[in-house]
Amino acid sequence: MANKIPRKWREECVEEAKKIYQAGSRKEAVKIYWEWAKKWREKVPKAVNCLEKDLGKLLHFYKFPQAHWKHIRTTNILERAFREVRRRVRPISCFTNRESCERIIYGVISNLNKNWEDTPIEFTQNY
Repeated sequence: MANKIPRKWREECVEEAKKIYQAGSRKEAVKIYWEWAKKWREKVPKAVNCLEKDLGKLLHFYKFPQAHWKHIRTTNILERAFREVRRRVRPISCFTNRESCERIIYGVISNLNKNWEDTPIEFTQNY
């Protein structure tokens, strides 16, 4: 969504959009979304349409217990994986072929998966 916003409005618009995900309930989040959309639709229609199109999916985490929301809605685990792949691939200035690149990426992801198996995220509440 942020890529669809001109730089002059990006910071303000994204900061206001974050409030949608910080709401205390799904109902409140939808209300905040519509207020945000009303303000920004004219200036950044592509960004508003992008968020509106997937709003139901983006707010799905509200169906789970509040203690789980942060784990469900964040992409920290994915970002960590991408960061580790970049860290391992950057020192290698050139790959001889596509398969050699795929092997190093597979190795990094496989190692991360093993680490995550050993220390999984624990959810302590039943729902």
